[in-house]
Amino acid sequence: MKLRTIGIDLGKTTFHLIGMDERGTVLLRRRFSQAQLITYISKLDTCLIGMEACSGSNILGRALRAQGHTVRLIPAQFVRPFVKSNKNDYNDAEAIAEAVQKPNMRFVPIKTEDQLDLQAIHRTRERFVSERTRVINQIRAYLLERGIVLRTGRLYLQRQMASILEDGEQRLSGLVRRLLNVLCQEWKHLDVQIAELQQQIETIAEHDEACQRLMEIPGIGPLASTLMIATVGNGSAFRRGRDFSAWLGIVPAQAKRGNKYLRQLFVHGARSCKTHMNREKHPFGEWVTALEKRSHSNVVSVALANKIARIAWSVLARGERYRAHGPMVQVA
Repeated sequence: MKLRTIGIDLGKTTFHLIGMDERGTVLLRRRFSQAQLITYISKLDTCLIGMEACSGSNILGRALRAQGHTVRLIPAQFVRPFVKSNKNDYNDAEAIAEAVQKPNMRFVPIKTEDQLDLQAIHRTRERFVSERTRVINQIRAYLLERGIVLRTGRLYLQRQMASILEDGEQRLSGLVRRLLNVLCQEWKHLDVQIAELQQQIETIAEHDEACQRLMEIPGIGPLASTLMIATVGNGSAFRRGRDFSAWLGIVPAQAKRGNKYLRQLFVHGARSCKTHMNREKHPFGEWVTALEKRSHSNVVSVALANKIARIAWSVLARGERYRAHGPMVQVA
């Protein structure tokens, strides 16, 4: 019998493989290292290969696709229903081999090297921002324990720290002053790192034609445009804009899935757009005003984010350019 479908359970150093024929009978059950796996599959006739979408799946998927095989990446939550008996590596590989054959299965496009690089920049920036927030919260906690209460605002706290540390009447011990100074230095270092990554993202957005088209949409800037491209590529994984916004989790009655960071950027962009738009001239102005009369402000922001996301998908997937009035035009 001839192999038609292969399911691969990915590990850090060990890869488990299940091979099936056209009737779903298991013909092959092997374990390889990554190098052994690529060499072994290169000797097989072309077939359908399934893997879970995870770290390492993109580079392996590109290598196997270059050999002529059809490679599909499946979200992990869609594989679980196919796992039989107790969970182990071979059972997972068999479940993947069964899932990849389903005609209505949803797949994740294999990311390019540029997409992975851009995604890495965003993830690093996101971590630095999160670390900066923790540092600021720790500074505020130490000050609060000493009876020093300051109003909210990162920049306001930053301006006040020098005078607080120099003011001898604040009754801060020498140990606490040194700790606060260390935290302030860490804060400054994180600011520099975040600014450098922000500049890299803005430079990429400035020279990328798809990013330029996305940034013409109100509420979308360099961060959202580059992250959208890094996450969904050209948007071909979704049949329509509503599927994309549902994946983001900004459609009513839909579970929050997809990229949480990208969802946050769309909602923040919508909130800014809602606040600063000229309601009389903006095509969404009348709709936003009417919605605000019967819904909470946060609901309005998410609803506007839904509109923006659907427009962004159309601009990206259909190669169109955004126009505030009238139909969008095809990019030559």
